[in-house]
Amino acid sequence: MDLLKILRSFEELLFEAMTWLYFYPRTMLRIVTRPLTAMAYSDHEEGQPEDQRYDDALNPPVLLIITLAVANIIGWATHVPQPAGAAPLAKTIFDSQQNLLMFRCLLFGLTPLTVALTLLRKEGVAVSRKTLRRPFYAQCYLAAPTALALSLGLNAVLHGGAWAMAGYALILASGSWLLATETRWLSRRLGIGRPAAALMALGALARAAVYMLLIVIPAALF
Repeated sequence: MDLLKILRSFEELLFEAMTWLYFYPRTMLRIVTRPLTAMAYSDHEEGQPEDQRYDDALNPPVLLIITLAVANIIGWATHVPQPAGAAPLAKTIFDSQQNLLMFRCLLFGLTPLTVALTLLRKEGVAVSRKTLRRPFYAQCYLAAPTALALSLGLNAVLHGGAWAMAGYALILASGSWLLATETRWLSRRLGIGRPAAALMALGALARAAVYMLLIVIPAALF
């Protein structure tokens, strides 16, 4: 009986892993080409029974985690140079793929959290796990392609030479795409003009960047 349960667990794990091969690129393409539609889809799915959610796409946080794992693999495969003279904490992070993945999840999860909190505050909605879940999940959809583009861009910059310019261009393009999408999303959700939404989005992204630095700087020094 125990063996049967183990086999069924492996069966479910294998099926889930294989579906990722199809739904991962499909979900990413949907987000990049129709980001607001993808975010509306996430909002709709969160209102469905738990066993019926995201039947034709990947769950937003799962998509973000897989994307960061892919970025880790690409960095390892392309032999991205590790920081020279790194502090002990930084070495602990960069010497382990698991630690690096957890660290990246923490960093790139800050942007969805910050923008979601900004939305709730502007809507005058009390923050709770229930009210935060929908905007956070929708924001994770935006964070996934942005995190991949930023990671690839940074990898190219670290390689230097001709790759550096391509890396900077990719970082600029992904940042511009994120800001434009956040502007449209906040404008639609709050019923405000694009200029006001752009300032709000820029402020939220700037705060998220500050929070990232508050984590990265101590990690680099200690």
